[in-house]
Amino acid sequence: MTRPNLPGPIEKLLHAATPEWFQRAACRDLGPELFYPTPRTKPSELRAAKQVCAECPVSEECLDYALDNREERGIWGGVSPESRKGRYWVGGTR
Repeated sequence: MTRPNLPGPIEKLLHAATPEWFQRAACRDLGPELFYPTPRTKPSELRAAKQVCAECPVSEECLDYALDNREERGIWGGVSPESRKGRYWVGGTR
Protein backbone atom coordinates (compact mmCIF):
# COMPACT_ATOMS: atom_id res chain seq x y z
CA MET A 1 0.00 0.00 0.00
CA THR A 2 1.37 3.39 -0.91
CA ARG A 3 0.73 6.44 1.18
CA PRO A 4 -0.42 9.66 -0.47
CA ASN A 5 1.99 12.55 -0.68
CA LEU A 6 1.42 14.28 2.65
CA PRO A 7 2.16 17.91 3.48
CA GLY A 8 5.61 18.44 4.95
CA PRO A 9 4.69 18.95 8.63
CA ILE A 10 2.55 15.79 8.84
CA GLU A 11 5.23 13.84 6.99
CA LYS A 12 7.80 15.07 9.54
CA LEU A 13 5.63 13.92 12.43
CA LEU A 14 5.18 10.47 10.91
CA HIS A 15 8.90 9.97 10.31
CA ALA A 16 10.31 11.69 13.38
CA ALA A 17 10.07 10.52 16.92
CA THR A 18 6.36 11.21 17.29
CA PRO A 19 5.59 13.51 20.21
CA GLU A 20 3.64 11.78 22.96
CA TRP A 21 0.75 14.21 22.61
CA PHE A 22 0.18 13.27 18.97
CA GLN A 23 -1.00 9.80 20.02
CA ARG A 24 -3.91 11.49 21.84
CA ALA A 25 -4.71 14.01 19.10
CA ALA A 26 -8.27 14.04 17.76
CA CYS A 27 -6.88 14.38 14.22
CA ARG A 28 -4.46 11.44 14.30
CA ASP A 29 -6.75 9.22 12.23
CA LEU A 30 -8.12 11.95 9.95
CA GLY A 31 -6.72 12.84 6.57
CA PRO A 32 -4.33 15.80 6.49
CA GLU A 33 -6.29 17.47 3.69
CA LEU A 34 -8.80 18.74 6.26
CA PHE A 35 -6.05 20.67 8.05
CA TYR A 36 -4.21 22.02 5.00
CA PRO A 37 -6.60 24.41 3.24
CA THR A 38 -6.10 25.46 -0.34
CA PRO A 39 -7.45 28.57 -2.07
CA ARG A 40 -10.48 26.45 -3.03
CA THR A 41 -11.22 25.37 0.54
CA LYS A 42 -14.71 26.36 1.64
CA PRO A 43 -15.25 28.25 4.91
CA SER A 44 -17.31 25.31 6.18
CA GLU A 45 -14.28 23.03 5.73
CA LEU A 46 -12.12 25.41 7.75
CA ARG A 47 -14.74 25.42 10.50
CA ALA A 48 -14.76 21.61 10.47
CA ALA A 49 -10.99 21.46 11.02
CA LYS A 50 -11.16 24.04 13.79
CA GLN A 51 -14.04 22.13 15.43
CA VAL A 52 -11.90 18.98 15.58
CA CYS A 53 -9.21 21.05 17.29
CA ALA A 54 -11.71 22.64 19.68
CA GLU A 55 -12.67 19.18 20.95
CA CYS A 56 -9.09 17.86 21.02
CA PRO A 57 -7.46 17.15 24.40
CA VAL A 58 -4.02 18.19 23.13
CA SER A 59 -4.78 21.31 21.10
CA GLU A 60 -2.47 23.45 23.28
CA GLU A 61 0.44 21.05 22.75
CA CYS A 62 -0.33 21.02 19.03
CA LEU A 63 -0.30 24.80 18.81
CA ASP A 64 2.92 24.95 20.84
CA TYR A 65 4.49 22.48 18.41
CA ALA A 66 3.50 24.64 15.45
CA LEU A 67 4.81 27.80 17.08
CA ASP A 68 8.06 26.19 18.23
CA ASN A 69 8.68 24.78 14.75
CA ARG A 70 7.38 27.87 12.93
CA GLU A 71 4.96 25.82 10.85
CA GLU A 72 3.89 27.97 7.94
CA ARG A 73 1.08 25.74 6.69
CA GLY A 74 -1.95 24.02 8.11
CA ILE A 75 -4.36 24.35 10.99
CA TRP A 76 -2.53 23.50 14.24
CA GLY A 77 -4.33 23.66 17.57
CA GLY A 78 -7.26 25.31 15.83
CA VAL A 79 -5.16 28.23 14.62
CA SER A 80 -4.58 29.15 10.99
CA PRO A 81 -1.15 30.10 9.62
CA GLU A 82 -2.25 33.71 9.30
CA SER A 83 -3.26 33.85 12.96
CA ARG A 84 -0.09 32.12 14.13
CA LYS A 85 2.12 34.73 12.48
CA GLY A 86 1.02 37.24 15.09
CA ARG A 87 2.11 34.93 17.89
CA TYR A 88 5.81 34.98 17.11
CA TRP A 89 7.97 37.40 18.96
CA VAL A 90 10.52 39.54 17.22
CA GLY A 91 13.88 37.81 17.20
CA GLY A 92 12.60 34.36 16.26
CA THR A 93 11.24 33.27 19.61
CA ARG A 94 7.84 33.52 21.12
